Amino acid sequence: MVNSIRNQFNSSFTPEKYAAFMEDLNQLFPGAIDFRVAETPVFINKSLGKQMVETCEHIIDLIKRDDFISLTERSIPKQEYMQNQNDHSHFIAFDFGLCKKENGELYPALIEMQGFPTLFGFQAYYPEILEKHFEIPSGYSEFFNGLDRDTYLMLLEEVIVGPHQKEEVILLEIKPHTQKTRIDFYCTEKFLGIKPICITELIKEGKNLFYIVDGKKIRIKRIYNRVIADELNMVKHELGNIISFTDDLDVEWVPHPHWFYRISKFTLPFLKHPCIPGTWFLNELELIPKDLQQYVLKPLFSFAGQGVVIDVTMDDIAGIKDPENWILQRKVQYAACIQTPDEPAKAEIRLMYIWKDGADRPVLATNLARLSKGKMIGVRYNKDKEWVGGSVAYFEQ
Repeated sequence: MVNSIRNQFNSSFTPEKYAAFMEDLNQLFPGAIDFRVAETPVFINKSLGKQMVETCEHIIDLIKRDDFISLTERSIPKQEYMQNQNDHSHFIAFDFGLCKKENGELYPALIEMQGFPTLFGFQAYYPEILEKHFEIPSGYSEFFNGLDRDTYLMLLEEVIVGPHQKEEVILLEIKPHTQKTRIDFYCTEKFLGIKPICITELIKEGKNLFYIVDGKKIRIKRIYNRVIADELNMVKHELGNIISFTDDLDVEWVPHPHWFYRISKFTLPFLKHPCIPGTWFLNELELIPKDLQQYVLKPLFSFAGQGVVIDVTMDDIAGIKDPENWILQRKVQYAACIQTPDEPAKAEIRLMYIWKDGADRPVLATNLARLSKGKMIGVRYNKDKEWVGGSVAYFEQ
């Protein structure tokens, strides 16, 4: 995207430099990085960055509408409905694929969004190590809105811990120490002082929740929720007798689990924007497009991209038994725009917003990037490839 910076980075890169970077990156929590880290960050110029931010703000305008709750009420499965929903999601992430117009100009296309946390802890650690080993040009930053690493962590602590004692706040996950994203949980504990706790470790007494540390039972007042509902439903039978989120619990959620459903693929059909591919609920589609090869079929509720149909046929659509729970989305063609030593890579950028209690809008804080040379973004499509995996984008300020 910024040819001069890309050429300079590639020409100064060596496998030895990358090996030293990875050794350093793994020092903090050895063995905890369970995904591939790319050899390079992504550099985004002002024009491309502005398009991404404007698209996000357009979506936030919808989320702030008075009728957004009623528009998205159907998104919450009846069996998952909970009490005490607050008035906004504390975290929102927007995923953009980098694509090319017919004239060769790059533009961002929204792929998905989530009213749910992502690697907010790891992204405070990873760029710091990256910058020790690779030169990042001045005038470029992974942070936004005047934030730096210290003020970013202060904001994160204010939103996650809030007015409580740190021991009264937990990061909740399913078997956190075996998750591929566990490095993020450990970074969050290091920076904020809150422990990752498995849902199986919760103790319920009346409306209150507790966990035990060093033999001491501690009341939980706030949950930094990292439990993905779809994953929980898939493995619930393996976990034994666990608490139900739908119980009447005296606990604060950051964010409340309802926002996982409301701000999701379910939101896409309500949006019209040049950087948002046309999306329709399958049950509301009046005519099936003749060029189905230009569309992708997605279940509204799925974990890690499971169930997505890339090469759609009429038989695929005819076989859907619950069309109200599926969307048909105009296919996005990622551009192989990141030059690497062998073949160019595709890139997906996730803009990460934080929404303080009492604030009118969320604030764009930081980002992450993922590089791919496969058919889709993700580990399974990039086996035995280099210059792919997790990364970060540096935006021209």
